[in-house]
Amino acid sequence: MNRIVVVGASAAGLASVETLRREGFTGTITLIGEELDAPYDRPPLSKQILASQWEPDRIALRTAEQLAALDLDLRRGVRATGLDTAARSVALSDGSDVEYDGLVVATGVRPRALAGGAGHVIRTLSDALELRKRLRPGTRLTVVGAGFLGAECAAVARGLGCEVTLLEPAPVPLAHAVGEPVGRMLSAVHREHGVDLRTGVTVTAIVDAGARLPDGTAIADGGALHPDGTATAHGGALLADGTVVAADEVLVAVGSVPNTDWLDGSGLTVGDGVVCDEFCAAAPGVYAAGDVARWHNPLFGVDMRIEHRTNAAEQGMAAARNLLGAGRPFAPVPYFWSDQYDLKIHAYGYLRGHDAVEIVDGSLDERRFLAAYHRDGRLVGALAVGMPPKAIRPWRQAIASGGSL
Repeated sequence: MNRIVVVGASAAGLASVETLRREGFTGTITLIGEELDAPYDRPPLSKQILASQWEPDRIALRTAEQLAALDLDLRRGVRATGLDTAARSVALSDGSDVEYDGLVVATGVRPRALAGGAGHVIRTLSDALELRKRLRPGTRLTVVGAGFLGAECAAVARGLGCEVTLLEPAPVPLAHAVGEPVGRMLSAVHREHGVDLRTGVTVTAIVDAGARLPDGTAIADGGALHPDGTATAHGGALLADGTVVAADEVLVAVGSVPNTDWLDGSGLTVGDGVVCDEFCAAAPGVYAAGDVARWHNPLFGVDMRIEHRTNAAEQGMAAARNLLGAGRPFAPVPYFWSDQYDLKIHAYGYLRGHDAVEIVDGSLDERRFLAAYHRDGRLVGALAVGMPPKAIRPWRQAIASGGSL
């Protein structure tokens, strides 16, 4: 191979190009990034950046000098618009085409939108900076979606003195990911910190002042309706029952969509991500990594798509090595973390689909515990809250060994 193209200039894409150089590839590497910013870290966007604890320069993944040392054909501010696997060519939004001998798809995801496409989202640095300008003491923020992103942003907003309403369609937030007992505990923490957490409610759209309800009725006085029917001069989140939760700002955090539209007609198999085998290969000479990749993890025996920062970097490295011929299955124990108020949450494994969860150390009441997750009698995950990272690290090897307790 003489030319490798990596589409996506975030953590997975950067890890890929660095690994290619580290493994001795001396040909041309083209790195394509839709954003004008140099590669940066995304987890701090909903934490330190939103809270104004850090400024943007602190989340840069590499310095300008480090990027220059990689000797890249770096294309910033352009996106991939098409892929011709027969011609081995990627079409770009500036009208150019880039030919490749090997390709890594690392285009990540985009926030899922609600009807009308209104409201804030947090995926990019500019998203986070725009929302943080608007969060002031007394600002009424409605967060739609109580997953990890929504919960983290709600916690930050409360710390900034905002009035926060958190809306979630499930009866227990995050139950699908961490189990009902842990989900209930986290819900209690938010309520104790003054968040108006409402579960079992469905948001159908974000509305502006002056909008109309589905039956054609104008929202009172050009504003929105509180659930009690009183009027205010603001828009908000329209619920399935026709009421509007009034807000000064609305953050939509209802999941994400893999960025695969540009692959239409390419011949690659797409299904909630780019479908890959255990080597992260999607087609001859084409690999995928990061949030956009759905691959078969032989350690757990299931296909998975992981939206965690650590996985993005590890998979970017694995895809690059396998593109160069390493032939090693990518079988990680996924890891993620979350900060909510003063709680530190760390987890290893693949917790989705577990059929049993057990508190093996500490207690939920104390907000300091370690939980073990099982599926079909096998240990598949462990989660620690309020405990030092070293308390959970030994569980990674136990999960990797397919152990049971």
